[in-house]
Parts: sequence; structure tokens; C-alpha cells
Amino acid sequence: MRDPHDLAFGPDGLLYVADKFGHRIAVLDPDTLELIETLSEGKLPGVHDISFGADGKVAVAVTGLSSVYVYSGVETLGTAPMAMLPAARTEGALAHSNGRIYAMSGGTAELIAYENGEAVGSAGSHPGAHDVAEAPDGSIWVADNFNRRLVRYSPDLALLQVVDGPQFGFAGPRYLDVDSFGRLVVADQDAHRILMIDPEGEDGAVLVGVLGTGWPGKGPNEFDDPEGIAIRGNDYFISDSDNNRVVKYTVAIN
Repeated sequence: MRDPHDLAFGPDGLLYVADKFGHRIAVLDPDTLELIETLSEGKLPGVHDISFGADGKVAVAVTGLSSVYVYSGVETLGTAPMAMLPAARTEGALAHSNGRIYAMSGGTAELIAYENGEAVGSAGSHPGAHDVAEAPDGSIWVADNFNRRLVRYSPDLALLQVVDGPQFGFAGPRYLDVDSFGRLVVADQDAHRILMIDPEGEDGAVLVGVLGTGWPGKGPNEFDDPEGIAIRGNDYFISDSDNNRVVKYTVAIN
């Protein structure tokens, strides 16, 4: 792969990776991490993100075209999209369980909500922000990397929470996933680390654990500019972007 970015599990249980400089979606076997196939080869310039909705729709952030491509289902990923939603320099897309598509329009610093192909709301001031991820309660997290923080919105785009501060040491959080308990697993690219954060701690958000040394590397517990995160049970799948690979860690949490 060539600079893999965010990744997600499809309804078929396979791992779909936004392969940025491959301009394609790479499909991996999550057990072996072997490449099964590629989709839309060369047709997704600078692709950064992919998201699967509960209704079967797929949203793909095609950064080079400042668009979120929407597909009717995983089986249509290799064909033309059913919709192209405008979002300047978008690097994050979410097919939400409520049926809406949310796009992080980094070029205009807005989180945009789309319904039936039309923009129905926007929020925030997040220039260059990346991921948009859904929590179990339906709230929406934005990886606001330039501002070195995480921001939480309601589905109607009301501001709910900001996670920042020196205790997290954010250097550039890019993409994240949310586990079944609502904990955030964040790829802090510029710090070469993966952070687990409980946003519902007794005294506010708290750092639970860290993977990575803080320095670029390719050995155990080392990453070089990690970008994407996908969670399946205790298994974390990480796009180790500058090492041009996807790695899998099994994490035990007390």
C-alpha cells in the first residue's frame, strides 16, 4: 500500500482501507492482513476515509476532488458513486446510523451534515480537521488536528464536549474509532502514538493507555505517522502510514 489512511470494517467482515497514494480502496483479510482485492483503482485521488452506514450506504472522502462519494452498498464500491457531496479538502466522512452523511470540510473548517444529498447544517471552526466518527450513543467526534483536540457534537451539530489539555499530549490527532464502551482510540500522527481516552471519566476525559514510543520506528510498539484506526473487540487495526502498512494489535484492558 501507498500511505494508507483511515480504515473500517465492511458488512462482510473485511477490512477496507483508504489507500491515499494508491488512489483506491484496498480490501484486506483482517485475520491475515493479506490483500484480497482493490476497488476503484486510480479513481479516488488522495482518498483519506471510508465509512459504512447501518443502512448499507458507504461514504468515502475523496480529498483530491473535494468530495464525499456515496455508494448504495459495498457491492457498488468499484462503480460510479450514487452521489458526490461537495466538501472542500475533505479528509473525513461518516455514514451515520441516522441515515445522514457527515463530512469534515477541512478547507472551510466546517463539519457538514447532508440529508438526501442536500446540506442541512454545519458547525465548528476546524481548519484542516480530519476524522468524523460515531459513538455508541450517536454523538459525533471530530479529530481536530490543527487545534490539537477532539470535539464532540450531537447529531444535530450542537457542541457537547471538547477534549484537550497537556495530559493528552496531542501533536496532531488525525483519525479515531470508538469502542463499544464509548472509549476513543486515537491516532496522534505527529506524536507517532495511539491513545486510548475515556471521555466520561469522573473528572472529565482521562487518558487510559498509550501505544508507541513517541518516536518514528517500525519495530514492536513503534509507528511512523500512524493515521487510521479500526476496532474489532480487543483487536486494534492501525494504518501505520509512513511505513506503508496496516498492523494489528490485541490489547487487554483491565
